[in-house]
Amino acid sequence: MSYPKVTIVGAGQVGATAAFVLATRSVADVMLVDVAEGLPQGKALDMMHSRSVLKFGPRVAGTNDYADTAGSDVVVITAGVPRKPGMTRDELLAINAGIVASVVASVVAASPEAVVICVTNPLDVMTDRAWKLSGLPASRVFGMGGVLDSARFAYFIAEATGAAISEVDALVVGAHGDAMVPLPRLSTIAGRPLTDLLPEAEVAELVRRTVFGGAEVVALLKTGSAFYAPGVSVASMVEAVLGDTGAVLPTCVRLEGAYGISGVHMSVPAVLGRAGVVAVPELPLTDGELTALRASAQQIREQIAALEAADV
Repeated sequence: MSYPKVTIVGAGQVGATAAFVLATRSVADVMLVDVAEGLPQGKALDMMHSRSVLKFGPRVAGTNDYADTAGSDVVVITAGVPRKPGMTRDELLAINAGIVASVVASVVAASPEAVVICVTNPLDVMTDRAWKLSGLPASRVFGMGGVLDSARFAYFIAEATGAAISEVDALVVGAHGDAMVPLPRLSTIAGRPLTDLLPEAEVAELVRRTVFGGAEVVALLKTGSAFYAPGVSVASMVEAVLGDTGAVLPTCVRLEGAYGISGVHMSVPAVLGRAGVVAVPELPLTDGELTALRASAQQIREQIAALEAADV
């Protein structure tokens, strides 16, 4: 049986986790590419050693040569420097901007028809940079952040209420960072809004933990950042694209007028399919929610301007 081809740039924890999930769920063959000699090859070989136990069909291979990524259906960019304790996503800006520029040139040359998903932080700014440098339609270059942020919100909601995680539907939009916008009114447990089930103070605490969920993991790990939840989150997006499922996932997309926002990439619900972003249905937001979303967009816009002014 033949499978679609996915290239994952960066064989670190996030990239390797995404590769393993895609292979074990029989979504795609995966090519792990990294500048570190032996790293992608070793991780790929280790995954393949599990093949007879888990009985999955796809193959995972590792390489240091972008020529081996040619013909990919989807390219996932995880390459970059991870956050260290006390480091903000913004402090990664200049370092990771250079990495993303190099990666985009290589992957687009090898796979000009691919859908590109950016995971590198600061996510919204790096997605914008990847799109601008790629020359590809905006529908084929987008980022992962909202799926991860919403997953964290869902976890905190389930833990606080005792609800089964399968009954929780949580939604976070906006920037992937401190300016993210969790939407308690549009997050539900068995179809009931969270705001109807918990006091305002408890909802506010869940929002706070969600906003700083990534930093909490970084502080605990001390030597790295989150990778299981980010890896699974990006794998779910790849699965939606390759399966042409039409799933609506909070995705870092280019906005040109939706919600009264233009010129930035940020997370809002988007319909994903084989062509990439198929549609961006607008949520019925309140004035307060819209104000928060637009403030989040403005912060991203300022970061993009700072990066472009630095001419990185």
